[in-house]
Amino acid sequence: MIANTQRVLTDLHYLRSIGAYKTGVHRPTLSADDMIARKWLADQLRAIGHTSTIDGIANVYGRVPSDGPIVLAGSHIESQNHAGWLDGALGVVYALEAARVAKETGLSGGVDVIAFADEESHFSGASFLGSESFAGDVSEEVMDGSVCRSGRGRLRDLLADAGLAGRERLKIETDRYKAFFEAHIEQGQTLETEDLKIGVVTSIVAIWQYRITFKGIQNHAGTTKMAIRRDAGKALMGLWHRIEEEFPNICGPHSVWTVGHVSISPGQPSIIPGCAEMIVQFRDAEPATLDRLKAKLYELVREADDGPCAVTIEVMGESTPAHMSKALQSTLIDAARTHAPDKWLVMPSGAGHDAQVIAPLIPSAMMFVPSIGGISHHWTENTSDKDIALGAQVFVDAIGRVLSGSG
Repeated sequence: MIANTQRVLTDLHYLRSIGAYKTGVHRPTLSADDMIARKWLADQLRAIGHTSTIDGIANVYGRVPSDGPIVLAGSHIESQNHAGWLDGALGVVYALEAARVAKETGLSGGVDVIAFADEESHFSGASFLGSESFAGDVSEEVMDGSVCRSGRGRLRDLLADAGLAGRERLKIETDRYKAFFEAHIEQGQTLETEDLKIGVVTSIVAIWQYRITFKGIQNHAGTTKMAIRRDAGKALMGLWHRIEEEFPNICGPHSVWTVGHVSISPGQPSIIPGCAEMIVQFRDAEPATLDRLKAKLYELVREADDGPCAVTIEVMGESTPAHMSKALQSTLIDAARTHAPDKWLVMPSGAGHDAQVIAPLIPSAMMFVPSIGGISHHWTENTSDKDIALGAQVFVDAIGRVLSGSG
């Protein structure tokens, strides 16, 4: 199958105009602009003969009327707040293009298209609300309790405001699909720095996250001698330093770790902190590496607890790595060799994606195109039109190979 790359670019730039913010977009889940984008996609799917609906959690689903082999493809269409124009939207438009070309080519079967809701996690209760709902993993109790993290209100109320109250939440029909494909910007610098154009994803990392709490004694900063202080802030900084010393000795080649949240109480210049908290996150796709990092973190917490402050650790989340289908990786590699010879590589994804939710259910594949400067989740996020067009061709070709039985 051959993509109409100008059509892809036209659609992406049109979506860019919906919720435009500087050179990016502001299109949070269930905002007015998000619903405009979802309705636009539903209209495009109906125009090529798909049965199209926006379900009870705002997933857009287009179903091809065919009994032949079917591939499911898509991503998400909402954005982070005041962020980039390609994160998610690129994969949705690539999927739409694959569906169009499959119809135009007259292949038996076709492409169902999905734009998942809230991959960017604007709402509480699930990391990937739309795809987890599609997988059957979001209960009505979670729906009832879910609220917007930026204060826009309850999920149920915002669904009602969007006209979606009472609609059925669709569930994946696993026996319908030969495969799931998702495309995305890399959101990193590997492809750009190595002058490569296509990343074939091998796995999506697990994310393990921990809250560490430090209890000292709050006291006067001017009259308490240094030797007797039980400074929670100092204990926090000491542990952070030890993490940065020790993790490089035991990590894997793709491991990353971050102290992304720190708080010190009461946070006043003339008061010794009595309490402090840090959130530590690390990511890797290899279970043995994850176990080593966790064991080392707990060892360092015990070491810190032997000091003047009490130090405790709490698990916030430990997800499971998702591995992409090896057969579908080979299909993407074959398409990349055809259209981007010597300009591709296989790589893990360090970010979470909807594909990790679908991968345990049906064979799944994911591919990346370069991010300029490695920037994402910011309004300066960008990819060249040339790289977008090349990625579309590889993506559509790979799906065509699966539908024709050659991939």
